[in-house]
Amino acid sequence: MPAPHQSSTSSSRLYGMQERANHLDFDIRFEGARDVLARPHRHEYFQIQVSIEGGEQQLIGGAVRPFRAGHLSFVLPYRVHVVPHPVGARYAIVNFDQGFLWPELAVEPLDLEEVSVARHPELAPFLFQEYVDFSFDEADFARILRWLDELSALNRARGFATAGAIRGILLQLIALACQRHEGTLLEQAARHSGRSSRRDALQRVMRYVREHLSEEMSLNEAAAAAMLSPNYLAHLLKKQTDRTFTELVTERRLERAKELLLTSSVRIGDIAQQCGFSDADYFSRRFRQQIGVTPRQFRQGVSAPAAAAAVVTSSSP
Repeated sequence: MPAPHQSSTSSSRLYGMQERANHLDFDIRFEGARDVLARPHRHEYFQIQVSIEGGEQQLIGGAVRPFRAGHLSFVLPYRVHVVPHPVGARYAIVNFDQGFLWPELAVEPLDLEEVSVARHPELAPFLFQEYVDFSFDEADFARILRWLDELSALNRARGFATAGAIRGILLQLIALACQRHEGTLLEQAARHSGRSSRRDALQRVMRYVREHLSEEMSLNEAAAAAMLSPNYLAHLLKKQTDRTFTELVTERRLERAKELLLTSSVRIGDIAQQCGFSDADYFSRRFRQQIGVTPRQFRQGVSAPAAAAAVVTSSSP
């Protein structure tokens, strides 16, 4: 089993409720150290994992947090994560659809980080799991285990009004996490307000792009490196920069090419390769489309003041 801090080099797997649950609205199951999803993956639904015995740590978003007995993990839809369970571990997994618990929350899953915890405090554990360790003392954890048993019994029965009973217990469980970690959660809410985590994610992506400008890059690879889902990364880039991933990479490559053209005597063909363009003619065409002149004309014909201004054609997101 890979260590939790190791990221997948390919796109993380996306699971729907129909693949990982017996019901499409809510489900609960108890597991031993089998059926382990030991690689980073993501869900279309909310998930709570409860470590009953064993456990070590988890990777959630871009952070590694402890996940030992007595800990809960709150996973937001589409957030890349992995919770390895060593041999001998016992845990519970609770899955539920957004509409099951919050039918009034008319927000796309990818925009949940913009929801105010003042209006929906029960979202706080999911929003800030990357920054908070949800551990509980013996009495509280015994209470949580009793709730899990009740949820399991109700889920098996699925009779008249059981959905309401399940929702009530589920809200109590989440509320207990909020109450026991209130100070930390409110501190994170004040610090982040959803925007900081998006900025951190975008910075991880931009760092990956800078470090791999000379190589082929895909949205899936960049998302995996930044511990994001590809659709969330595409959504984030469009919302924060109004660009697609391909547009952003091309823009950064051309900016680097301009710097090299102005500050070095490197051959244009070599600059093209250093900036990720395998074909010098294609590089020249793209450069002219974007800048208005060929790379050679740019190097030879732009005055120093104009050239310096041309390097900064767009600000970093």
